Amino acid sequence: MPIELQSRAHLTPGRRPPEQRTPPQRTAGATRANDGIGLSDVSRAYRDRHGASVQALAGISLHADHGELLAVVGPSGCGKTTLLELICGLQTPDAGALECSPAALMPQRDLLLPWLSAVDNAALALRIAGSPRAEARARAAELFAELGLEGFEAAHPHELSGGMRQRVAFLRTLLSGKPVLCLDEPFGALDAITRTEMQGWLGRALEREPRTVVLVTHDVEEAIVLADRVAVLSPRPGQVRAEIEVDLPRPRSRTDAAVIALREQALIALGLGAETGMGIEKGPGTNTGMETGTGTESAR
Repeated sequence: MPIELQSRAHLTPGRRPPEQRTPPQRTAGATRANDGIGLSDVSRAYRDRHGASVQALAGISLHADHGELLAVVGPSGCGKTTLLELICGLQTPDAGALECSPAALMPQRDLLLPWLSAVDNAALALRIAGSPRAEARARAAELFAELGLEGFEAAHPHELSGGMRQRVAFLRTLLSGKPVLCLDEPFGALDAITRTEMQGWLGRALEREPRTVVLVTHDVEEAIVLADRVAVLSPRPGQVRAEIEVDLPRPRSRTDAAVIALREQALIALGLGAETGMGIEKGPGTNTGMETGTGTESAR
């Protein structure tokens, strides 16, 4: 059944000999202790449907401390989803080293099970972990009011709005108990108004339940509004072009001069100018002008 896929703590050396690897940015023990992540010179390739090798990532080095929200932006097909799957232990690097505390992945679609109620969908991670049904439902129901879902515990997915479905999916991920959350374009399919509301909601939810978060998004403004730091990736093979610190108080507004300035900095790193950046929001389901990929790696 489709659910968030979760990792165990892992240290995954690649095929490159240790003496040829880039030294890790922080020690393995420190990464584990603070519930963060660390990638050092990580590369990953895969084979397409014709058997040809496609280099998804090349020499990625990133880190995130406990409680930090790291946003990752880049063109379509640059390996962002591959990066999340590596962090979650669903793939293994071909080179480099990766260490991460236990992580849960929230995919792009909510993947709620249509035959389960909202509360049972939210409690699914607890049930898989072995909690009795009544206990799992009670723990999930406690958070419904905090997340604006009170009164919809018994509703089925088709009875929920898009934003409500995403909140249930996020709650399911949160209740996995993993210290690291990997969010793969969680609001990409929502209309602009709902997406803005959900961004504010996510910020408040993480204030109440601090976790280390890696957020993949095509929306540069979303990255600036939500993140503590933004990593800008190049076109495939994905490499870190820039890391932008977002040292601004929360909550943040898209119209703040500082937010606009950081957005421009990110767009320049992406190779987009001010004119292009002004036309990011094109409508429901279209996040940015970064959608320039050919589709070879559309699912990655």
